[in-house]
Amino acid sequence: MTSTNVRKDAEDSGPSGYAAARLRLLQEEARSGPPRRSALAELTDDWLSGLFTAGNEQVRGVSLIAVGGYGRGELSPRSDLDLVLLHDGSDPGAVATLADRIWYPVWDLGLALDHSVRTSAEARKTAAEDLKVQLGLLDARHIAGDLGLTAGLRTAVLADWRNQAPKRLPELQELCAERAERQGELQYLLEPDLKEARGGLRDATALRAVAASWLADAPREGLDDARRRLLDVRDALHLTTGRATDRLALQEQDQVAAELGLLDADTLLRQVYEAARVISYASDVTWREVGRVLRSRAVRPRLRAMLGGGKQAAERSPLAEGVVEQDGEVVLARAARPDRDPVLPLRAAAAAAQAGLPLSLHAVRRMAAGVRPLPTPWPAEAREQLVTLLGSGQPTIEVWEALEAEGLITQMLPDWERVRCRPQRNAVHIWTVDRHLIETAVRASEFTRRVHRPDLLLVAALLHDIGKGWPGDHSVAGEIIAKDVATRIGFDRDDVAVLAALVRHHLLLVDTATRRDLEDPATLRSVAEAVGSQGTLELLHALTEADALATGPAAWSSWRGSLVADLVKRVSAVLAGDAPDEPEAAAPTAEQERLAIEALATGGPVLSLRAQTEPPADAQPSGDPEPLGVELVIAVPDQPGVLPAVAGVLAVHRLTVRTAELSTQDLPDGVEGAVLLLNWRVAAQYGSLPQAARLRADLVRVLDGSLDVAGRLAERDAAYPRRRGVVAPAARVTVAAAASRHATVIEVRAQDAPGLLFRIGRALEDAGVRMRSAHVSTLGANAVDAFYVTDAKGVPLGAGEAASVARKLEETLRG
Repeated sequence: MTSTNVRKDAEDSGPSGYAAARLRLLQEEARSGPPRRSALAELTDDWLSGLFTAGNEQVRGVSLIAVGGYGRGELSPRSDLDLVLLHDGSDPGAVATLADRIWYPVWDLGLALDHSVRTSAEARKTAAEDLKVQLGLLDARHIAGDLGLTAGLRTAVLADWRNQAPKRLPELQELCAERAERQGELQYLLEPDLKEARGGLRDATALRAVAASWLADAPREGLDDARRRLLDVRDALHLTTGRATDRLALQEQDQVAAELGLLDADTLLRQVYEAARVISYASDVTWREVGRVLRSRAVRPRLRAMLGGGKQAAERSPLAEGVVEQDGEVVLARAARPDRDPVLPLRAAAAAAQAGLPLSLHAVRRMAAGVRPLPTPWPAEAREQLVTLLGSGQPTIEVWEALEAEGLITQMLPDWERVRCRPQRNAVHIWTVDRHLIETAVRASEFTRRVHRPDLLLVAALLHDIGKGWPGDHSVAGEIIAKDVATRIGFDRDDVAVLAALVRHHLLLVDTATRRDLEDPATLRSVAEAVGSQGTLELLHALTEADALATGPAAWSSWRGSLVADLVKRVSAVLAGDAPDEPEAAAPTAEQERLAIEALATGGPVLSLRAQTEPPADAQPSGDPEPLGVELVIAVPDQPGVLPAVAGVLAVHRLTVRTAELSTQDLPDGVEGAVLLLNWRVAAQYGSLPQAARLRADLVRVLDGSLDVAGRLAERDAAYPRRRGVVAPAARVTVAAAASRHATVIEVRAQDAPGLLFRIGRALEDAGVRMRSAHVSTLGANAVDAFYVTDAKGVPLGAGEAASVARKLEETLRG
């Protein structure tokens, strides 16, 4: 059906005809994007115009005006209708009747309506008091009635806005900043608000308002396309959900991607992020220009008075060859020749970051348009300038984004294109891949005094996840890419090998420290063989911490830092030839020894429960101490079923397990018997912690079989049905080959959930294996656990038996 026919149906059939025509328009597969939004606005205009003129009575001095998004002709399927009934005040009664004739049919159709009835003076007064009203009126568009009345209001509102711009624009900037603080940055969020988040549709509207002030203007290139892309995604979101929502929830992303004809949800998010990045960068540049203009206006009258008129040239201060500071920005010197100086972009970027200043838009665009490509390998100056840029700390981020916005990063580092704006579907990560790499470099810049080769640390930080744009294990793919990039940048063969090793093994230390028995020589030897040298170990230690800190709050803690530091110390001893061949039991603390002896004496479990408010004494400082929850130490005479029993009791009492360690405790000479020692860090899901006596009583009941934990947990699950939410990846269970000479290591990676550790422990008990030790940790919503198990005789499982246990455990967790 053509647009003309759709509109004719609406005119002929009244409100019901409009509803039918609207539905047909939204179902037209051949029309989407701006044409559909414009057609929907036109269709709605025609219907509202008919409501305005119905009844044959002529109401003079009244007009119907669309404002906001509707005023711009951008109606999404579930958009509000923002309307103003403007009148001259001569006949309030007739205006009230007319308002009812328009508003009620809109409400009857269930359409969201934001409406007001005002005179021109009232509209201007309200706009002066409410910035949001002012912004809506800037897009006022005539629908029906007195065209002169509408034109007069538009002219007055624009004049008011331009006259008041020096006062209103800082207010608008503050409003944008407050919204960004609440909603976050659209270009990094897994479930972004397309309208309210920074870089979203609200910011695009704010940029239009700045342009309307004639005080400053946004960079135009790509801005309209970015705004159109976000509007298209919002249209698809409205159609797939049937709701007036701007939040792109995870469970709807595949449907929205399909509606837009995109490959998958990741492709959708990447397009959203790219659009948001364009708008965010335009906002940064625009607000910087607004500030410059306002400062200039404030200073100029005083200068003129002092100098007797005339215009003073802006002061320019040299920063580097071809680079100067002018008016709070880094610009190119008049003699700079990008076409003859391929290092200029890196030199300008490094100078800007070191000075803590932004790169001017004009300078970046001039370099992007005319700079010669760097030769291969890069000259030494280019490599040094890159290292200087990466080592400049927080200012690196803004400068890097300026280069990236104009394509200079991918021109210098083509492999960057695969990670640019790439989402990370992991609750632990708070950044896209590319931003995470820059954040890691910023974090690594804090550790450059800890290592002998800070240049290798910074470049490894930039490249450590570069393989995430390729299929397979990103560490393996990244090693290959890192070799190529490092060679192109100009590092020698030995340095290339170190960088490749750092990228290949950037997860090795934290994975080993949290999932392996550090008392086992096989663990230490495997790490030492992978690292190869003390220098590489030192760099890998710093990279590990920088990577984790740049990932998100859930990825690093004082506890993890202490484990990694302990591992590094032990591996360093191996590399120095001083490591023991056989494991030496760690000396028990006084409390552990007391609990173990008491457990043997009583024949039952004993425990200690206390708040853990400070990091361990041997932890390396990494900022403010984080809350570590409560430390729970349990000693139990060695017997089957201890891990599932304790985990089940904790689940029944709604205690979340953050970390857990299970081991056999050696006792003083003369004390016979074996005791299992469990060290937990737990936190209450809500409410207060249970008393230690209650935990112990329930643990006794579980061990003697009088408390059915499985039944209790099943009853609770049945009483509280699982809410609809993110569909987590399936659990994965693997056997870590050659991880230990003394036991078989079974790794479990699964979505964390109440009772998960109980289910794992019970499944391992059912498989008939003995647990030598366990290492449990939670990263965000992910449980990452390792269990050292043996057969009944205390020897590692055969390959077939180990695979069978892992397969059955995986089936249990997926069931």
